[in-house]
Amino acid sequence: MQHFRLSFIVTVVLMALSGWWGYEHGGVSGLLSALWITAILGVLEVSLSFDNAVVNASVLRHWNEFWRKLFLTVGILVAVFGMRLLFPLVIVSVATGLGLLDVWHMAIDTPQEYSRHLTEHHAEVSAFGGAFLMLVFLNFLFDEEKELHWLGWIEEKIGKYGSEGLAVLLTLLAVFFAMSMMPEQRKLAVLISGVVGVAVYIGVNWISSLLEEEEHDPTVGKMISQGSIGGFLYLEVLDASFSFDGVIGAFAITNDVVVIMLGLAIGAMFVRSMTVFLVYKGTLQEFVFLEHGAHYAIGVLALIMFASVHFHIPEWFTGLSGLAFILVSLWSSVRYRKRVEAEEARAGVGVSSEA
Repeated sequence: MQHFRLSFIVTVVLMALSGWWGYEHGGVSGLLSALWITAILGVLEVSLSFDNAVVNASVLRHWNEFWRKLFLTVGILVAVFGMRLLFPLVIVSVATGLGLLDVWHMAIDTPQEYSRHLTEHHAEVSAFGGAFLMLVFLNFLFDEEKELHWLGWIEEKIGKYGSEGLAVLLTLLAVFFAMSMMPEQRKLAVLISGVVGVAVYIGVNWISSLLEEEEHDPTVGKMISQGSIGGFLYLEVLDASFSFDGVIGAFAITNDVVVIMLGLAIGAMFVRSMTVFLVYKGTLQEFVFLEHGAHYAIGVLALIMFASVHFHIPEWFTGLSGLAFILVSLWSSVRYRKRVEAEEARAGVGVSSEA
């Protein structure tokens, strides 16, 4: 439980702040309501982002201690305050032409109007997030260097014939499909958002490969390959793609931006704690298909985000679909481990009998 200690401390502090905020604006009933909604939002964020924690861990386990600590300290500040609070404010600011301070006052004084402006641009944000997450999934699926294949020979064949170029092509086709579902006056905005999502993914990968170049200095190259600015940016953009879906979903529960920020911050802290747990406990090595399940969940989330530009997808469905892939991958991992242990036991018996 040591990996979750800080999350529990932060939860107590943020719940206290939420209770105080609710009491100041609604007395005892406001206090109870704020505490209840904050707890619900924390659980919502964890359910939507558990696969994010698994993917984060799959990247962080190859990093050195310095970069791990940087992501788990500076990264959490960016995740909580940058993506859960500042990013939605920036979107409304760009949409309305108002300054950030004016948008903050709008969020506090007229939360219904703030929520309306934010949800009006859900399609553009979903196109961006869907494109980025789709590339994360497809490039994992097309990785022919994977030693284990969850779907057996099917996944092996896909990895053999897939490529980064094909991943970009399929993602752009998904962006065009999402654009086709939009009214004429919003098609261009959705298209641009999706293309920017593709460009950001390619740009971050380019920065990573540039930093990890080992031709001139193998020692420096090796150090950077264990953690880099490119990798840090990759995980932060990945978190952004996950987090905004939770922000939009939160406004279906309450319009109070302070309660939303506190609830999602609690969830973000526990996602970080799960990431640390998975890294230091070696869970990914023990449950070998967990990373696969997380990436397939990301692929489904990308499709949901593309579909959500036109259709309303309930948050419970998004959360449960990701959880289902995680649970099935855990079950597959346990079966695989038992099968390997049985084969090793038979091999051991065979060797001893020959002796």
